Amino acid sequence: MKKMSLVLAAVMATGMILSACGGNKSAGPSAGGTTNAANGEATTPGGESSGGLDLAVQVGPNPETIDPALNSAADGANVIVHAFESLLIVDSENKIVGGQAESFDVSEDGLTYTFHLRDGLKWSDGTPLTANDFVYSWKRLADPNTAAPYAADMLGYVKGYEEAAAGNLDALGVSASDDKTLVVELSAPCVYFSKLVTHASMVPVQQAVVDAAGDQWCLKPDTYISNGPLKMIEWVPGSHITFAKNENYWNADKITLNTLKFVLMEDANAAYSAYQTGEVSMIKDVPTEEIPALKGTEEFHVEPGMGISYIDFQNQKEPFNNPDVRRALSLAIDRDYLANTVMQGIGAPAANFVPRGVSDAEGGTFFEDVTRKNNGGDFFNIENYESDVAKAKELLAKAGYPDGKGFPVVEYMTNDAGYNKPVAEYLQSCWKEALGINVDIKILEWATFTPTRRAGDYQIARDAWSLDYDDPSNLLNLMMSTSGNNNALYNNPELDKLLNEANSTADVKEHYEKLHEAENIILNDAAIAPLNYRNEFWLQDSKLKGTWYSPYGYWFFQFATME
Repeated sequence: MKKMSLVLAAVMATGMILSACGGNKSAGPSAGGTTNAANGEATTPGGESSGGLDLAVQVGPNPETIDPALNSAADGANVIVHAFESLLIVDSENKIVGGQAESFDVSEDGLTYTFHLRDGLKWSDGTPLTANDFVYSWKRLADPNTAAPYAADMLGYVKGYEEAAAGNLDALGVSASDDKTLVVELSAPCVYFSKLVTHASMVPVQQAVVDAAGDQWCLKPDTYISNGPLKMIEWVPGSHITFAKNENYWNADKITLNTLKFVLMEDANAAYSAYQTGEVSMIKDVPTEEIPALKGTEEFHVEPGMGISYIDFQNQKEPFNNPDVRRALSLAIDRDYLANTVMQGIGAPAANFVPRGVSDAEGGTFFEDVTRKNNGGDFFNIENYESDVAKAKELLAKAGYPDGKGFPVVEYMTNDAGYNKPVAEYLQSCWKEALGINVDIKILEWATFTPTRRAGDYQIARDAWSLDYDDPSNLLNLMMSTSGNNNALYNNPELDKLLNEANSTADVKEHYEKLHEAENIILNDAAIAPLNYRNEFWLQDSKLKGTWYSPYGYWFFQFATME
């Protein structure tokens, strides 16, 4: 075994020692860099405590779930990352640092990871937390009865995962050699496994409360036992979730909050009103009509993220089981007009699928730039939309619907947040004008929208993804037939094979070469239709300091202070 200090872990996240990822300069700090950790000791994130701030924020509506194993949405994750902590975490500079683990070792063949937990870890109820809690939680994530959407993405590289996913949980290569040591065996080297460990689904949950309360364990403060900076003290569905400082957290002395109140609002106008009256000090959902006046003010923030908005075609339903139909609708979209006019420049037109700022094999290079070089240009012709429209008309005619004749009326499903409704209305008019296709718009509340989309009960639906770590596989793997986040229900054995090869090689260059091939398959087959690369925008009181936004789609408030 070779000792893997968290200095080296951080270098891995941005360098080429073992990681597949280089630095990220255009989407904020890289998911790596160097830390002040030394000799296997983790850095301690956060500054000196300033005492009990009571903070209220709005980062979304009532989450569908805050069970770490079941959540796949940013609104739920923004709650989870304040309540729970994994073995490794990503800090405010996007460096991988120690969370519940103070160090870890990696075997020479890259197949065994040994994590060494900190001394004296406790749950929020004061009971001891041990390596066996991670064993239980990762097996629960793999359990087919849990039906966790991230299971294959996070644990697919762990030895015995397929058997565990079929019900034999003891086959999963995760064990505790003692209370402070977690041993993970991989079936093949995974060049970004340390990044997977930081994910919100990989946190521990307490077996006692899950066994006692079943799927209701995450709904009440007395059973939502956590191990992170904060603990739940109240949840009024549809109104708010309130957390307080977790005095049993290992880094509690650095937590500056007394309480953190997540005010649950889906309506942007209501959120804006709450901000104006001082009910909340930060809002994620800003009314789009207010943005022109807010641009340039100290309180309005726009940050590039590693994310993309796209369209799901229900690939298993007619007429979208025909790739020429999907290609036609995708090429007919004027992405420049969509991003810069409909969305008022909040975002950038998506010329490919993998967004800007995601690293490639060589340090300082980006996946999109290499795609452009390999393919002799972008997949979508942003500068000459008319040429794409001409191809779209040809493809629709080839599919048997010249000028849209005989094409059924189809439905576009979305939720009404941010620019989602204006985007839907643009697509409706665009497809009518360019292709002669009639589209009805169906708007659902968020709580209904996500499970409906996941079930495939739609024809066309909006979708979006913020990468969980700086590796394009995190996005491309969505299109694997085994992915619980494959909302398009796309099934291509060739793509599955290619991505499995990319994800199981120890050769960084080969990893990225195969990912470029995979992106080309997805775009050529129009499994989905990219729309725009995502920027996140929000309002925040200029006196509120010590918070940060991660390019992976999360806000962090545990070290917040108010001037």
